[in-house]
Amino acid sequence: MENPSKTFLFVLSAPSGAGKTTLCKRLLNDFPSMRLSISSTTRKPRGAEKEGVDYFFLSQEDFKKKIEANRFAEWAHVHGNYYGTSKEVIERAFASGFSVLLDIDVQGAEQFRLAYPRECYRIFISPPSLAELEARLRKRGTDSEEVIQKRLKNAEAEILEGQKFDVMIINDSLERAYSELKTVVEKRLGLSSLGRQSG
Repeated sequence: MENPSKTFLFVLSAPSGAGKTTLCKRLLNDFPSMRLSISSTTRKPRGAEKEGVDYFFLSQEDFKKKIEANRFAEWAHVHGNYYGTSKEVIERAFASGFSVLLDIDVQGAEQFRLAYPRECYRIFISPPSLAELEARLRKRGTDSEEVIQKRLKNAEAEILEGQKFDVMIINDSLERAYSELKTVVEKRLGLSSLGRQSG
């Protein structure tokens, strides 16, 4: 698909606990021309999750049909459920002049690079060290020891993969990391901090 204007796919990946979700929220607040991509899944809604807001909830049959029809930019089968990003979501945003922000793992990021080589810009958010990441995970107090060890093992592999991204940002301080992230996005969109386009 031709990119109709200066619209991009900003793909953010990070190990669990690296601060990616907070950074994504701040980006969306500061860039009104950016939309967060909503994924599709076959798992059941949890808590107050809403259709079309948190996820698009599909049956296994419908999801498989979309895979066969090549309707997903990326998809994966995780813990018995399917997750994926519909090409329609991306292309509808582009057609309306919006860039798209994706909060996704490194495998999904690679699928986006292949599906949208011209528009895709991959940003990896890295903790300053595995020791610091472990301290953050323990401070959260939400994971068992087994889960923490699994997350740390995954993080090691993810950080290696993150070195292949377009840019890697070390989140040693949330404010500094966000300042760097914002500058990277502004540069990619052709904006500057002093001469920001309005509207």
